[in-house]
Amino acid sequence: MSRIITVQGLCKTYNMNKYSNEVLTNVNFEMEDGEFISIMGPSGSGKSTLLYTVSGMDQMTSGSVVFGEKELGRMNKKELSSLRLLEMGFIFQQMYMMKKLCILDNIVLPGYRAGKDRNAVNARAGELMERLSISDIADHEINEVSGGQLQRACLCRALINEPKVIFADEPTGALNSRAASDVMKELRKANADGTGIMMVTHSVRVAAQSERVIYLADGSIKGEIVLGKLENDEELPARDKLLNNWLLQKGW
Repeated sequence: MSRIITVQGLCKTYNMNKYSNEVLTNVNFEMEDGEFISIMGPSGSGKSTLLYTVSGMDQMTSGSVVFGEKELGRMNKKELSSLRLLEMGFIFQQMYMMKKLCILDNIVLPGYRAGKDRNAVNARAGELMERLSISDIADHEINEVSGGQLQRACLCRALINEPKVIFADEPTGALNSRAASDVMKELRKANADGTGIMMVTHSVRVAAQSERVIYLADGSIKGEIVLGKLENDEELPARDKLLNNWLLQKGW
């Protein structure tokens, strides 16, 4: 298995007036192609900052992040934007979509922006929406659908350009338990198809579905646990218990 992300000596400091806040300190880890990683830790530990810095959405203060064979710190804004569009997908707790566009138009927009054949993009959007059971809301406005439907539409949009990695920041945080379960099933399907996933979550139940969990505290990695691929939902209670006990040992 090849490596898709290499993070070395990553630091992120925010300077505000006379004060500086070091959010990430000497973070080092690797992600294999097609791997499913969860990042956990207390509030304020730097989880979201790590996700945004590794994906090139936020600029690092020092260190290096290599995505595939591209070092993010050596890329300009246009190159980073292109990389995110073509090789990355994003899902957030706040489900950002263009208010003036219907669900389908929001989903196909990244494909159009990438300059892909519109018929092919439309066909892929149709397949994704069918798979995620939201074909019936294609023409709806974003305020006419449920939170669970909207998050599945966000997942379709994230997958439209067949990204190498999806970066997910609390993708189930604003959903009820049933909608969260549906979204996680679809993320697992995407992962089974070969898409890597790096996810920030506070939920032990959600994180237990990933292959590996990285624990972040005070801006540094304090440990990680390898759970392996989840084969079926019957394994979840044991994985949930194992992860919860490990997190408690880490001070969760």
